[in-house]
Amino acid sequence: MSTDQQQGWSFLRSRRWLGYFALFLVFSIVCVWLGNWQFERRAEARAEIARIDANYDAAPLPLSDVISAPQAFDEDAHKWQPVELQGKYIGETYLARNRPGPQGVGSNLINAFETSEGATFFVDRGWVAVAGADEVPADLPNPPKGDVTVTVRMRASEPTIQGRSSVGNSVASIDLPELARLSGTADVAVTGAYGQLVTETPATETGVLAARPERDEGPHLSYALQWYVFILIAGIGVAYAARQEYRGLNAGGESVKREDARRAERKLRRGPSDAEEEDALLG
Repeated sequence: MSTDQQQGWSFLRSRRWLGYFALFLVFSIVCVWLGNWQFERRAEARAEIARIDANYDAAPLPLSDVISAPQAFDEDAHKWQPVELQGKYIGETYLARNRPGPQGVGSNLINAFETSEGATFFVDRGWVAVAGADEVPADLPNPPKGDVTVTVRMRASEPTIQGRSSVGNSVASIDLPELARLSGTADVAVTGAYGQLVTETPATETGVLAARPERDEGPHLSYALQWYVFILIAGIGVAYAARQEYRGLNAGGESVKREDARRAERKLRRGPSDAEEEDALLG
C-alpha cells in the first residue's frame, strides 16, 4: 500500500467513522433478525399448508384415534383431520363473538356434543350475523335433537383473551376449559380440541360453515430477502461515503490522480454519451 493511501484512509479510525460502523453493525443485526423472523413465519405457513394437504380431505377417524387424553391434542399431526362422532347435542348454544364472516362481524355457534362414549365434545356449527354481546336470540339455528352423527374437522382450543370475559352465553374465544365450566361438563369434556362442523345426520339448519383454508404461504420469502438486500444497500452506501471522503481528503494524492486519469481514459475510449451529444448540439 502506498504512503498516501496509508495516510489517506486513517480517517476510518476516527470516532465519527467508528460510530458509522457501529450503526451499520446494529442495523445489520436488526435486519438479520427481521429476515430470520420472516423465514420462521414462512416455515409456519408451509407447515400449515402441509397439514391442510395431509388432513383436510382425509377419511374421518374415530375421536379416540385423534385425542389421546381430554386435555391433549397434537395440532401438528391432527389439525383439520375429519372425525366422525355419534351421540347427541346437549345443553345451550354459546356464541363465540367478534368473528369475521360474509356479512361482517358476527359470532360462531358452539354446542356441546355428548358422544356415545360419554365424553363431551364441543362443535362449532358455523357463523351467524349476531353481535354476541347480548343474550342468545331465540331464532338461532338449533342443533338436531336425539341421536346424531356428525363429521367435524379438528381444531385446537383457543387461548383466553386477557381483559375479555364471558357474558351470559357469549364467550370471547373458543376457550374449551371455559366452555366446559359454563356448560357444567368440566369433568367429562374434551378440552384439548373442538370440531368445525362438516355434516350432520339428520341435517338441520346451521350457521355459515367454515370455508376451506387457503394454501398460501404469503409474502414472507420476499420480505425476508428484502431485509438482506437492505444490508447490502447500506454496506454499499457506507463504502461509497468512505470512498468519497478519501477522495476529498486526498485530492492531490498520486492514487487519486491515477484513478482520475484512468477514468478520463475510459471515458475517452467510450466516447460521448447521448446526453453529452445532445448538450453539445444545444450548446
